Formats: sequence, C-alpha cells, structure tokens
Amino acid sequence: MRVPLLDLKAQYATIRDEVREALDRVLESQQFIMGPEVPALEKALADYVGARHGIGMSSGTDALLAALMALGVGPGDRVITPAYSFFATAGVITRLNAVPVFTDIDPGSYNMSPTSLEKAWAALDRSVQQRVKAIVPVHLFGQCADMARILELATDAKVPVIEDAAQAIGTICKGGRAAGTMGVMGCFSFFPSKNLGAIGDGGMVVTDDEALAERLRLLRNHGAKPKYFHKIVGGNFRLDTIQAAVLLVKLRHLDTWHQARRENADRYRELFRQSGLVARGAVGLPPVTDPTPAIRSHIYNQFVIRSPKRDALRDFLTAQGVGTEIYYPVPFNLQECFADLGYRAGDFPESERAARESLALPIYPELTPAQQAYVVDWVAAFHPRA
Repeated sequence: MRVPLLDLKAQYATIRDEVREALDRVLESQQFIMGPEVPALEKALADYVGARHGIGMSSGTDALLAALMALGVGPGDRVITPAYSFFATAGVITRLNAVPVFTDIDPGSYNMSPTSLEKAWAALDRSVQQRVKAIVPVHLFGQCADMARILELATDAKVPVIEDAAQAIGTICKGGRAAGTMGVMGCFSFFPSKNLGAIGDGGMVVTDDEALAERLRLLRNHGAKPKYFHKIVGGNFRLDTIQAAVLLVKLRHLDTWHQARRENADRYRELFRQSGLVARGAVGLPPVTDPTPAIRSHIYNQFVIRSPKRDALRDFLTAQGVGTEIYYPVPFNLQECFADLGYRAGDFPESERAARESLALPIYPELTPAQQAYVVDWVAAFHPRA
C-alpha cells in the first residue's frame, strides 16, 4: 500500500464537473484579470469567516506583504513574530527592510507563546518599542494561537495585530471568532496543499477596517486609482480570475472537508492509543480539540506528531510508501539569511525542539481508515516494544 502525504487527484475526482464548468465560464469570458469571480470570492470568503472586507491577493505571501505595507512598515521598523513558521512570515518583514523580532512557541500548539511575546517586548528598549509596527501571530497547522492573551498584550503595547491564518481558514477560536478576524487584518493562503487550495497560487486579506481595505486594494494594483494614476507605490498582487473561480467551487465543500480531516484526526488518536505509543512516550500527538460544537478549534491543515527519532522514522516510513513532511526543519533564528540579527542556538528552545521532532502524517479528507491503520502500524513497527 502507498499513502501519499496529500492526494489532490482524489479531491479533484469528486468536484471535476463543477471545476471544469467554472473554468469554461472564465475561458469563454476571457476576463482573466479581476473578472467577476474575484469580487464574488472576496464577498463569499469574507462572509464565511465573518469579516466586512475580503481583498484577493496573488499568494499568501503577498497577502502578508501587502498587510504590512498597509500599516506603513518600512526600513528600521520592528515586527514581532514566532521563530517557528513557514519562511514567508519572516521573509516579508525583511523584504520591507524592517527587522523581525522573534518569539518562542507554545510546545502544544506550535503557536506564538504569549509568555515569550511578553518577554520579547520587555527586552526591547523603549526607543525600539516605538518602532514596533505589528505583531504577527501564526495559526500554525490549522489551530488558533492564544489570541485573547496576544491581543491583550498588543492592546497594552498599542501595536496592531496581523494574523497569519494561511493554514487556518475556517478555524473557530475560543469566543466564537474565526481565525483571521481578530486582529486588524488576517491573511490567508490558497496554495494547492491548503484546506482551501487553488490550482496555483492565491491569497486573501480580510479586515473590518474600511480604510485598510481601500489601501489594500490600491496596493495590489500598483497603487493605481483610476488606471494609470498612482496614489501610492504598490505591487502586482492581484488574484487571478481562474483561481477565484476554482476557489468558489471548493468553498462550497470546505466544511465537509474540514469535518473529514477532524474525523481522521480522531481516528489517528484512537489508533495511536491502541498502539500504546503515546503512553510509552514514543510519539507525541497534537492536543485534543475543543469538543464544543460551535468551536472548530483545529481544521488539521497538518496532523503533526513528535518523535525524538524523527529523521530515522521519516526514512523508515518513506521506505514503506508513507508520505510525510517536516514542517519546519530550521527555525528562523538559525536560518543563514537571518544570521546578522544576532540570534543563537538555544534562544528559542521550543521552536528548535519542534524543528527537530515534528513530522506531518497524511490527513487529507479522502484518506481511508485502512490507509490510516497502515500508517500507524508502520509507526509502531519502528518503535518495537522493549
């Protein structure tokens, strides 16, 4: 048996006719740039998460970049973000010649630790604190960061929060708010591997702020309004009409796919419980999700386990035909491109431990119980009982 990390062909087989109809409609119209499907998706997505405005972007990376630009982040400014995430979260900061300030993560959720955020803020000189233009928590792997505490700290510091919700579209946090709607802006990615994935790159920023929404619309189109009259310098961050058309189709199925991922996660937990691996400390699992019906606290963009022998386990599973991935093998403080920031090994112990131990297993909606049993059986075979 082979179990891929992700099987997009299996997903496509269930929506092929809908997708082809949507693509044909765009091809017949020949409106490939800012066609009617783009504003339709913006409204549908904003309504889905409970935001007033959605602004389509060319990628999740460009969504983050435009959000920082909308706040006026520039040379010498500081932006606080966790040391453990996909590179774009920190990369967009340095692209604006600003300086990332890293925090450690909570070991259970892999998200920004509010305690570490508080320490990072306190460690800054007052003059540097005044240059902090944003705090960017990441809802990693599909689970919300502790936004109540993060927003409280941000409010006290008078610093706006931009949520990196690239992996968490549809996650409902404690208090009933959706990921991406609690800060001044929330950023989503539609990379094909996401729960709501396009057939190429795509992203979106959501916000309740009218002025920020208007600025984002300018920024994504070279700052022009009307055409050829440029109020500000922006970029080409527009979402393609074809991507919007496909995403409108997939959005109709998203809650069903979320539920299937959550059921797969529950099945993994039961299989791992039966294996005895967790009780023996051989494998660590994601935290149990909130059972409250109105709270969808984890949408499992990834199902990430921990193993002290992660690299060897991955090699073993690969040999058995089980697809896995390491998200992420190097925390930001140890990335070569950030060496000039002065961070050292040991500065963010939980981020560094996660980088050594974390391993994502297949969790996609079409995964079968037999495939999951196969995965867990081989994880158990790698950890024979003493």
